[in-house]
Amino acid sequence: MRLGVLDVGSNTVHLQVMDAHHGSAPLAQSSFKVELRLTEYLDSVGAISPDGIRKLVAAIEEVYKQASIYQLDETLAFATSAIREATNSDQVLDEVFNSTNVELQVLSGADEARFTFLAVRRWLGWSAGDILMLDIGGGSLEIAHGEQENPSSAFSVQLGGGRLTRNYLSGDPFSEKSLEKLKSHIKETLDPISMEIGEITKNYAIGTSKTFRSLRRIQMHYLPNYGENLTLNGLNIMVPKLQKMDLKARMNLPGLSPGRSKQIVAGAMVAQGAMKKLNLDYIVQCPWALREGIVLQRLDWLKQ
Repeated sequence: MRLGVLDVGSNTVHLQVMDAHHGSAPLAQSSFKVELRLTEYLDSVGAISPDGIRKLVAAIEEVYKQASIYQLDETLAFATSAIREATNSDQVLDEVFNSTNVELQVLSGADEARFTFLAVRRWLGWSAGDILMLDIGGGSLEIAHGEQENPSSAFSVQLGGGRLTRNYLSGDPFSEKSLEKLKSHIKETLDPISMEIGEITKNYAIGTSKTFRSLRRIQMHYLPNYGENLTLNGLNIMVPKLQKMDLKARMNLPGLSPGRSKQIVAGAMVAQGAMKKLNLDYIVQCPWALREGIVLQRLDWLKQ
């Protein structure tokens, strides 16, 4: 069957067309996205502004228009952190449905972690054994851990790169004071999670987000001797350098879009903080993430 998977995230509105059949890997046919940065439209009380809602509706209409060349059997439409935590989320969902006839399902943070973990497990297979998964988005950080397809622990915390940049970092380059404040916040947020997860038997985790992919590209460009995986040693060198760069300099880094250049410092600090707290030496990139997990879960449900 041909599925459309609409992902309304903190950074983008993304419609991916996939061919999916139970027992085989979901195959991406095409991808359409609009970079929106929805969290930039939050007002002082945490509501998405009318302008933000209008642009969200326009972005959804645009990606569906681009994908109209495909005959979709079904569309799975979901929203994550930006809409989940908006104080007017019900209004946003109603206006999206009334304008586009698209009914967005808002995922809880734990479900977001579980679906992403399912995708990682299916990609790596059972031989991978115990898995620790990390995903840094624009609004939140998801962490999941376990030996089965359903993780034994799943967490979602407000440590997304876009959110932290907006709430904590100031100046260009970012001020030392704001960077120290963010570093303390990351540590305080991760402390209880690391205690709950306990000792990790492996010295690496699986990373699924574009943040990890971007940092990996930067490391491979500037520190080629550090190998193909993003390493804590590499981050320990790169983070101070990134913190000293202004936005113009960051926009010239390899593989970074203008939007991601704004939040890569916060994303790198979260990656570094999580790896230190969980005693990880490196991150292995997994190409499957939340959208694949949603598709896999849907196929499992159809088989029942």
